[in-house]
Amino acid sequence: MSSNTMIRRVMPSTGTLGKVSPSATTMIRADHTHVISTFHQFHAETSAWRKQAIVETVCLALEVHAKLEEEIFYPAVREVAPDNEVLSESVPEHDELRRLIGRLRNMRPEDADYERTFMELMRDVIHHAADEETVLLPIAEHRLADRLGELGARMTKRRMELAGPKVPAMLWNTVQAMPMRGVWMAAGALALVAFLMARGAQAVTRGHAGVH
Repeated sequence: MSSNTMIRRVMPSTGTLGKVSPSATTMIRADHTHVISTFHQFHAETSAWRKQAIVETVCLALEVHAKLEEEIFYPAVREVAPDNEVLSESVPEHDELRRLIGRLRNMRPEDADYERTFMELMRDVIHHAADEETVLLPIAEHRLADRLGELGARMTKRRMELAGPKVPAMLWNTVQAMPMRGVWMAAGALALVAFLMARGAQAVTRGHAGVH
């Protein structure tokens, strides 16, 4: 059985996740904070191996974040604000982030444009996050207030599906990129994933027992 199949088999239900997941808007703000705080670990004098770990931590986080928004959050906001200009620009902005991520992954930290490209990526991220936090998230909190918990649970479940195969790389990069505080945060994130997957496995076991 593949690792992806195993992850799907033990995935908690959306109802279970709803009891432990943050709301959709809380999750998005937390993702923005995580990416920007990781970016602030990047300095000109930082060693090449640590620069690469910081960049890859940011890139992986952005890839998962963008998928969650495009698959779950943006469609929900589009239902209540179909003509919103910031929303219409969000996916093209994600595409530009993906272009810069692709460039970074084809470069080495020693390359002349590596730092400049990462700075360009982060300028775009900060602009994008500011638009979301000042426009889209308030719209969601006003017009989708009764759905934010359910959307957050769906986003958490999808995050686990997307991040599951990448967890070892994400943890390794976080350990390399962050000071000890970040190491403890990564350990806490892994513990949460393990807890949720264990809850899902228990639910599957109970379901099988009920069938028999």
